[in-house]
Amino acid sequence: MHYSKEEKLMWLEDWKQSGKTAWAYGKENGILPQTFCGWVKREGKTAQGFVELPVRIKPNLELQQEILVEKGELKIHIPLSAWMSYSRTILEGLQAI
Repeated sequence: MHYSKEEKLMWLEDWKQSGKTAWAYGKENGILPQTFCGWVKREGKTAQGFVELPVRIKPNLELQQEILVEKGELKIHIPLSAWMSYSRTILEGLQAI
């Protein structure tokens, strides 16, 4: 199937918000995964699978309203509402730590 540039951009934007790998997103949306990964590559995006984080993530069991990320002395409290909406962005930011 042939997709217009606008359609590709729409799919790519939706994929960025999904938090899924390019392969999984393409497959789940009826786009050949190889095709979708090619779009991602051409757009200069990274089409990586899993991201290994050098931190330990554990939920705060007392409040159940945040996620606590610890690395050495560093502690980051992430509200669950932010995590649910921006998990991909947060993970990318944590990768830089």
